[in-house]
Amino acid sequence: MTAWLLPEQFSDVLPTEARAIEQLRRTLLDAARGYGYELVIPPLVEYVDSLLSGTGQDLDLQTFKLVDQMSGRTLGLRADMTPQATRIDAHLLNRRGIVRLCYCGSVVHTRAQGVFATREPLQFGAEFYGHAGLDADLEVQQLAVRGLQLGDVRRMTLTLSDVRIVRGVLAGMVAGPQQLGEILEALSRKDHARLLELTHAAAPAQRDAILALPDLFGDAAILQQAAKALPDRPLIREALADLARLAATHVHAGVDVQIDLADLRGYNYHSGVIFGLYAQGQPDALARGGRYDEIGATFGRPRPATGFSLDLRELVRHAQAQAPTPAIRAEWSQRSGYSQAVHDLRQHGHTVIELPEGAALEGKQFMFDRRLTCTDGQWQVLSYSPG
Repeated sequence: MTAWLLPEQFSDVLPTEARAIEQLRRTLLDAARGYGYELVIPPLVEYVDSLLSGTGQDLDLQTFKLVDQMSGRTLGLRADMTPQATRIDAHLLNRRGIVRLCYCGSVVHTRAQGVFATREPLQFGAEFYGHAGLDADLEVQQLAVRGLQLGDVRRMTLTLSDVRIVRGVLAGMVAGPQQLGEILEALSRKDHARLLELTHAAAPAQRDAILALPDLFGDAAILQQAAKALPDRPLIREALADLARLAATHVHAGVDVQIDLADLRGYNYHSGVIFGLYAQGQPDALARGGRYDEIGATFGRPRPATGFSLDLRELVRHAQAQAPTPAIRAEWSQRSGYSQAVHDLRQHGHTVIELPEGAALEGKQFMFDRRLTCTDGQWQVLSYSPG
């Protein structure tokens, strides 16, 4: 095996892509700061009992684990930064009121989440703690939409769902954990045949509601159909009302909204509204998020919480190619005043690239449009056209 090969679905980020990612990272962090979010930088490795608290089996399977040589305890290489932000809110900041946190850093997955996906996403995220109202969910969704717009995604679809609806439909069902798990899996796949088989012993009204869920997909008008097809229970009524308000607000802002009441992503992790953002024509979400009030309880401090995350490496693929940076060509010289002239130009924000006389500039990030030259003992910048 050659020494320079990388593990499958890990890759280096080369200059052009790295430049685009870094500029987008700064742009998104500035956008989050404009909403009042404070930046945190959690560690790459934590004890697994903290890193996986309240996150369910899915994240456990995605987490690389190793033994700490100092303590003998099992460590985890983070696969998601949301639990870390929640730990920071619960135990380090310990504020009583609203807390807004954002972050950006690498996470590592044991398996890629798509055929062409990386196992080392660069995760950007924002988390809102301390407010259970729908205004917090709306703010997080609007920030996620803004993030994709800043990544040059102009035509997108926001999908909305709420795990309270499925919980309300399944409430009181006589079924063991395995059967319930199979029902949830069949719902997520919209597998009517399997649902018919799994619910044959359920009460007729409950069975009808379960079988209706996979077809409750479409624009916001589907919520009216859902109100007729699903049980009239407070949990379901509240969830449908919340989805209607969110959908109306986004549609008014010009965002395409789709409802999918059988979307069960993160069912055991989320506690309310969940959402995804898709670029038009793309099958995989660029951003995902939702409410996860219960996770704070695992850290000993229950807190309302909602947030979202996205992969900068994936998002930057949708951005337009960046134009080369204009630069000043300077050829190394021992003549008096040369070093000071280069220093002064850089101090004033100019890009100055020094080369040997006659050398060509390689790469596509920079373009010479000026040249530093000495005339009558004075260093000056003149226009330049590579010949």
